[in-house]
Amino acid sequence: MKKAFKFRIYPTKGQESTLTEWLNTCRILYNLSLSERKEAYELDKSSINYYDQANALKEGKRGNGYLNAVHSQVLQEVLKRLDKAFQNFFRRVKRGEKPGYPRFKAEDRFNSFTFPQSGFKIEAGKLVLSKIGAIKLVQHREIPAEGIIKTCAIKRAVDQWYVSFTIELPDVETEMPIGIKTAVGIDLGLTDMATLSTGEKIDNPKWLRGSEKKLAKEQRRLARKKRGSSNRKKQKAIVGMVHRKIRNQQNDFHHKISNGLVADYDLIVFEDLLVRNMVKNKYLAKSISDAGWNELVSFVSYKAEEAGKMVELVNPNGTSQLCSGCGAEVRKSLAVRTHRCPHCGLVMDRDENAAINILNRGLEKYIAVTAPQELGARACLSSLNGDAMMQEATQLVGW
Repeated sequence: MKKAFKFRIYPTKGQESTLTEWLNTCRILYNLSLSERKEAYELDKSSINYYDQANALKEGKRGNGYLNAVHSQVLQEVLKRLDKAFQNFFRRVKRGEKPGYPRFKAEDRFNSFTFPQSGFKIEAGKLVLSKIGAIKLVQHREIPAEGIIKTCAIKRAVDQWYVSFTIELPDVETEMPIGIKTAVGIDLGLTDMATLSTGEKIDNPKWLRGSEKKLAKEQRRLARKKRGSSNRKKQKAIVGMVHRKIRNQQNDFHHKISNGLVADYDLIVFEDLLVRNMVKNKYLAKSISDAGWNELVSFVSYKAEEAGKMVELVNPNGTSQLCSGCGAEVRKSLAVRTHRCPHCGLVMDRDENAAINILNRGLEKYIAVTAPQELGARACLSSLNGDAMMQEATQLVGW
């Protein structure tokens, strides 16, 4: 299992200058390599791959002070990044999607470089980089002793610098949890971030909406600055800081929610939402992006894996339209926030009803996987949701 550890670093003025020069060299190499591939195809329809450019790089470094100043594996990783961009381009073409040909990188569009194997180490509380030196590192959490550091990425975020380590950890060996004690279905929304099948609601703080006025004010100031001026560059950094604060608020909130869910429940069930398609709705795109559903599901998933717990993703079709009491279809528009079933008389919050349906589908999948241990699964369902839900789930899977 691989996991990323991100820490803040504090380079000196000289080290920051060197890091910036490395970024610029890597960006120029990326653009020149992209130009080489583009021209080769336009001239005689020939293609150039990573190995061709890596061999040419080895020759090009001779007598080139700019390239020699950067660690060789960092330069190779730049070529691999470009190669991956082309692989993704051809994959999208093959699938008939919007291709998105690799683009040349402007100065503010290339903000990271990576040591893929060597050239870095942590020593005496500092990050030691080859050809740069020891940089102050704030290691706010320990890297597991059994973990093996595979890569080291340096990233510039406006006026701050970070290092991200990719750590390879031993896989968590856990048996299928037959006797889960607690389970929850979660309906993700916009008014409330999440509604749990227990009836609990988690408010949506709407960090982006809350900072819209400040962001708009700083962007108007940016629009008035003369292009290419130092004042415009400073104002662009201010806009970037506003975006960074919003991003940090979202990440912090999602970490807190995911920690609580994984601590409280053994089985967590979400809808398998196609957020990429949902954000095409121009009326809801900003609100969906502000909520960050994908990030929340991702955080819960990896934390549950580490804790030996389960996350299920189920088909979202009709979770809001089906009655969780009797299973009948009760059609309603988005404006209707209360579920009222004319068949069984159930009245409850629309999102809570959907969350219970999501939980039922998750339990159905869970039972299907644990079918060989039928008795254990039956006992699990009985303890979780009572005899009625066990009977309903039994009917779903055909017992």
